[in-house]
Amino acid sequence: MEEQNRITEEEGAEKSFAELLGESEPERGWLKPGQRMEAVIVKISPDWVFIDVGGKHEGHLDRREFVDKEGNLTVQEGQTIRAYFLSSHNNEKLFTTKVSAGEAGRAVLEDAWRGGIPVEGLVEKEVKGGFEIRVAGELRGFCPFSQMGLFRIATPSDWVGQRLMFKIIEFGERGRNIVLSHRAILEEEQAKRRDALKESLKEGQTVRGTVVSLQKFGAFVELGGVQALIPISEVAWEHVGDISEKLSVGQEVEAVILKLDWDNNRISLSLRSTMADPWDRVEKEFPEGASFTGTVARLTKFGAFVTLIPGVDGLIHISKLGRGKRITHPSEVLKEGEPVAITIEKVDREGKRISLALTGEVEEEKAEEIEDFQKYVGKAPGSFGSLGDALQKKMGTKGRK
Repeated sequence: MEEQNRITEEEGAEKSFAELLGESEPERGWLKPGQRMEAVIVKISPDWVFIDVGGKHEGHLDRREFVDKEGNLTVQEGQTIRAYFLSSHNNEKLFTTKVSAGEAGRAVLEDAWRGGIPVEGLVEKEVKGGFEIRVAGELRGFCPFSQMGLFRIATPSDWVGQRLMFKIIEFGERGRNIVLSHRAILEEEQAKRRDALKESLKEGQTVRGTVVSLQKFGAFVELGGVQALIPISEVAWEHVGDISEKLSVGQEVEAVILKLDWDNNRISLSLRSTMADPWDRVEKEFPEGASFTGTVARLTKFGAFVTLIPGVDGLIHISKLGRGKRITHPSEVLKEGEPVAITIEKVDREGKRISLALTGEVEEEKAEEIEDFQKYVGKAPGSFGSLGDALQKKMGTKGRK
């Protein structure tokens, strides 16, 4: 008997909402429940917000939908809003921007699902695979982690307690199986803002944004309503191993737009392009033949990269690391992070390449050459002065190679 009463109550609720949506059918073929449209606010009264829906038609929405937590009105007359058609009664058309908790019932949610109307929900707790969301009074829905935001956050528990808008992407078992997506709402908002930005953003332009997410491959930046990526290679001129050492969530940054790919919704930024290129200092500060102390940045099979200044690395080829002995890997001689005395052998400014040698190796090589040359000239006829001139000429020629 109780089961029969429950079913009767549910049918009554469904009938009630059906009457709300279609008690007086709107002009056939014009507006349907759940239909979305852009409309202009023509008047705001103490209880209602009236909108122009085309022709001689006018609609209205509950004014409370446009009041923030402090009680302030968030819209004004003349403003364009996005609204969803709910019902028509006595030629009065009711619209909404969302389905809120006050409109409880499975039938409400089913129509919201069919019409694509956003629903308001409270993130109650984190569960396996996602979150439990309370919608339309006391009904429960499920939002997977992947559907909560545009990017998965490091601490999912931060979502708990938030009241957010959702799209119903699955509605089954008469409302007992409801799957929600907050990401769908964000993507719609992002698409709208992206369309507005297409006219203003250009490649090469410097823009300001806020870091919203850090990943191993780069940082996502909120850019006036759309998100762009700073690849880790574009964060700084020097090699960056851990991006969190350079950037943090919430940090404001200025970056240059490298590429705009609207078709694939990708915007690439460069942070280092706003900084002075350290290679502009190379020609003056690091002449060929000069000796300096650098830091071993990383070791590879073919040699060791040494940092001279942040953003400028030179390479010591493995053949110059063994002090005359053959080695199989630079780690047999050097360690990452240690200081090392080096001599500049060759600078390729355009190619951004610097060839280095261990300073000790260069000095030993010069000493060996002098010794070999002295042995050679000792066997040749001539005065001491001519030998000195020959030696000077020999060493001068060597130094220019």
